[in-house]
Amino acid sequence: MATEATTQEAKGFYKLNWLQRIGYGSGDLAQNLIFQTVACYLMLYLTTVLKINPAFVSGLILTVRLIDCFWSPVVGRYIDNRNPKLGKYRSYLLYGGIPLTVAACLLMLPQAATWSMSMKMIYATASYTLLSMIYSVVNIPYGSIMASMTRDNDEVLKLTSTRMVCANIGQIIVQAGFPIGLAIVAHTVINWNQATFMAIGTIPAFIILPSLPILKKWLGKKGLYYTLLSIGFIGFVILYTIGKFFDVGSCNTLVQIAKVMTGVGLLVGSLMWALVPEIITEAEYRTGNRPAATVNALAGVAFKAGFSIAGWITPLVMGMIGFDLASEESALPIEPNAWFTVTCVFAVIGFFLLFLCFTGCKERIATTPEKPVTYGEMFAEFKANKCLQLMLSIFVVVFLASFISAPVNAYYTNLANYSAIAQNAILWFTCIIPAILLIVVGLLVYRYPLTDEKLDEMNKEIEARSKA
Repeated sequence: MATEATTQEAKGFYKLNWLQRIGYGSGDLAQNLIFQTVACYLMLYLTTVLKINPAFVSGLILTVRLIDCFWSPVVGRYIDNRNPKLGKYRSYLLYGGIPLTVAACLLMLPQAATWSMSMKMIYATASYTLLSMIYSVVNIPYGSIMASMTRDNDEVLKLTSTRMVCANIGQIIVQAGFPIGLAIVAHTVINWNQATFMAIGTIPAFIILPSLPILKKWLGKKGLYYTLLSIGFIGFVILYTIGKFFDVGSCNTLVQIAKVMTGVGLLVGSLMWALVPEIITEAEYRTGNRPAATVNALAGVAFKAGFSIAGWITPLVMGMIGFDLASEESALPIEPNAWFTVTCVFAVIGFFLLFLCFTGCKERIATTPEKPVTYGEMFAEFKANKCLQLMLSIFVVVFLASFISAPVNAYYTNLANYSAIAQNAILWFTCIIPAILLIVVGLLVYRYPLTDEKLDEMNKEIEARSKA
């Protein structure tokens, strides 16, 4: 048995220990302390604390993400064509981690609240653009590390599960901890129902992700996705029914249960990252190159496209239908110093976690092309790779479903405090639109062609070629 295991590892099918898995996962925890702050609270900060027009905020989020759609492939190409001494991919956890921490702290300077509106808009544009670009320098190589640690599909699944558990720890810390932290620093009463509702949808990750190997064995890869999506859809229907026909406050237990169910459905977004190593393997099988950073860059573009569309639509449509976030009762304290303090705490903790990830990861299958990857080759790969196109489509839709409701969730528990127009807007963004998008995700998953058996055959063929 020992000889067989050694032979398999020589072919790239490495077995990982839990220290390596948790070390890698700490990087996702670190990044989510910053990313979830932006995804859930930046829009509220800009509209309720800085009082910037929601239409401008909508345009800003879309513009920055469009810039990132061009920037991410630049980062991916740069990384794929180089091999730093500290590690082809993990080096950037340090190279990018320090400026990422600084940029996150600069995102919510308390002094900005006293500036003129023109200066606020310039500051918001510059700080958010800088943070977004630096985030890509960390996030793209981080995603590439997973494909460089092992070819073993079971190990990749365990690594993905660990990574996503850590990511969801970051998510629950931010979604619940940010409003609690704001209340503590601003010396206001903590709204526990709101904090729980914001974060409780993350709970299923801690139950389902560690059980993925068993659930996948029982249900199959696609069956697992369909089951999770169905539970999430039912949860959104329950939330809509309560918000439309009953008093949310008097149905708090059922509301929290339904929110957990929606979290089960949106968990599919976390599982989508397990498809990235599969796409990299398929590309290597066809072309002989293993473009890990390039594929992760394109996956990052799709992920951010879903996030950016959500960030663009939410404030724009709410403003158009008359729900003025700046003038309505704020869902969170608006003390600028509180926002700055909480953001800095998360950013600094995130840097130390990135350092832990750097020390805990071991790259074994990282390769550098014999000749530099050109932009033409990158997009030729996108055009030729149908699996990649389908995966990117799934990414866009599932993360649009995940983030379109994120900022508005803070308003749902106090639904009765708002006008009829505002209530309808909140229900559309927290219930109806995400439910529709989950159906679209299910249709896209149905078309995904790569089975585990096919991937095993590809990996064996790749290794046979390398030995020939």
